[in-house]
Amino acid sequence: MSICVVGHSNPDTDSVTSAIAYAHLLKAQGQDAVACMQSSADKLNPESATVLARFNLSAPEELMDVAGKQVALVDFSDIGQGPANLKDAEVVAIVDHHKIGDVTTNNPIVFNAQPVGCTGTVLNEMYKLAGVAIPKDIAGGMLAAILSDTVNFKSPTCTDADKAAVAELKVVAGVDDTEGLFMDMLKAKSSIAGVSMEDLVFRDYKDFDMNGKKVGCGQLELATLDQVADIREDLYKALETVKADGRHTVLFMLTDVVKEGTDLMVVSDDTALVEGAFAGKLDGNSMWVDGMMSRKKQTVPNMQKAFGC
Repeated sequence: MSICVVGHSNPDTDSVTSAIAYAHLLKAQGQDAVACMQSSADKLNPESATVLARFNLSAPEELMDVAGKQVALVDFSDIGQGPANLKDAEVVAIVDHHKIGDVTTNNPIVFNAQPVGCTGTVLNEMYKLAGVAIPKDIAGGMLAAILSDTVNFKSPTCTDADKAAVAELKVVAGVDDTEGLFMDMLKAKSSIAGVSMEDLVFRDYKDFDMNGKKVGCGQLELATLDQVADIREDLYKALETVKADGRHTVLFMLTDVVKEGTDLMVVSDDTALVEGAFAGKLDGNSMWVDGMMSRKKQTVPNMQKAFGC
């Protein structure tokens, strides 16, 4: 039976390229593995599609239901972010850089979760420990993922290990200008022309259980907030629709990469709780949070604390 290596729902570049990289590492170690993702290739977000094309990587296979399969999880360990029937699958490995989630197993597994900015950084170390050379195309995908997840080293999640991995991977991938690569990805990631409000909301979105309350958080990284000036009202209506589907709160991070902060849009049953979480005050339906770049390290932890998690 092949091991299906799959990342989280609404896959980002780290989730996609980590599935490719870990599947290759498993195969190099004599195991049958296939890279998968919870999306069809034509529904990939623009940044991930740009990265795959740039490095001539094939998109992972679509996998939405894992009942009865052996799976390796990359870039997540929360059941709510996994494919359908994850509880009915055999999880054989987890490689991640987030908090430990609620996935449980009946047997010991390979579990490598580290406090770094990207799963690609963890995998870079795993390749070295295994003595397996990283192919040029896969190194390019891993490099791009680290630059994306760390926002070109501007995110507070960025560590020295991430910077070291980029220095190593850029040589293997033959990329001299990582700044140029990041800007190409940012242009793709922040492109909104012709994109529906629903697709924008779910381009980079995750749900979380916070003390029994369902809280959603999406993020759109932008070169300037002016890019969304004309669609803010429609975007907020889309967030209201998402919240109405059983959520206590939906946050949407409009992150200005240049100014290094986030205009946080809020739809909530308790806006005062959200304001308290970030020591701010809503101006209409949003508030500027200076320095907020990371959902994982700055947004979600503050909300969990506010909910008493």
